[in-house]
Amino acid sequence: MATQKNAARRLGSAAAGLMLATVGMTLAARQRRLEAERLQVRRLEFEELASRRRALAHQQRMHWELLSRAIDNPSLAAVIDTYDPDIPAEKRRQYFYANAWYINLYHLFRAGLLDQEEFYGHARELFQNRLMREYWEASKGQRATLKHSSDEARIGRMVDSLIKDLEDADTDEWWVVGNPPPA
Repeated sequence: MATQKNAARRLGSAAAGLMLATVGMTLAARQRRLEAERLQVRRLEFEELASRRRALAHQQRMHWELLSRAIDNPSLAAVIDTYDPDIPAEKRRQYFYANAWYINLYHLFRAGLLDQEEFYGHARELFQNRLMREYWEASKGQRATLKHSSDEARIGRMVDSLIKDLEDADTDEWWVVGNPPPA
């Protein structure tokens, strides 16, 4: 009888051990599948980010190409010209060029190549120039059409504030004027 009990215990212990091993393998397999799924999601997120950056780079190239044509050809510039009709042709060409510089800076920010503080520093340099500030004033109607909560509108308001600081500054050291808003 004792032998039967020992055999039953050993058989029970073996079955329990086999069951625990099976549960452990099942859990390990599940963990591997979950980790593989997490890695797949991360890979897809990186691919989407890369795709968005390629699209932004393409958009920037297209913007420059279109603006270049407008700068070089007044008849093409007339298609996109929304400035006051009393502004001389040469000044309009300067505004188109100023727009190209601003949009380049904005795309660097959008692509994540500049953070907000770096954008602010570069904008401070660009907008210390009188022609850039004139362009900004002349294009305020275009910015007024932006959705108030958009990144572009928010950045535009930041530039508005920066320009006000530059104009109100009582120093020639433009590189120290203003403070970038918190991100």
